Amino acid sequence: MRLKMQAIHFDADPKLLVFIQQKLDKLDTFYDRITSGEVFLKLDKSENAKLHTKLLEVKLYVPGGTMFVKEQGTTFEEATDLAVDTLKMQVKKFKNKRNNARAPKLIEGAVDTDAVTVLAEETEE
Repeated sequence: MRLKMQAIHFDADPKLLVFIQQKLDKLDTFYDRITSGEVFLKLDKSENAKLHTKLLEVKLYVPGGTMFVKEQGTTFEEATDLAVDTLKMQVKKFKNKRNNARAPKLIEGAVDTDAVTVLAEETEE
């Protein structure tokens, strides 16, 4: 999957970018039609906290829609793990909806006459 990564107001370590790419590539095992994505890395600078909270935003593009998640953590790796877990659920739900929309719907009370004929032929033998 092609990812565009942007670190807002700081320079991200290449090892961090590789880590994020590897984690998000694992989403292809759940739905292989993810075309591309965008990742935004931000530092939350609150005056009260001594430690900066790390914010990670991920937007994935799939045919027929987009998926978005925003997570925060003490490190970008922790935020990435949380985001991947959330996106995994979103991807599974999206795929399930797509498959159910394409599945043929049976009308209640309708009888498939071919199936009845086959059953009758098998029992006669």
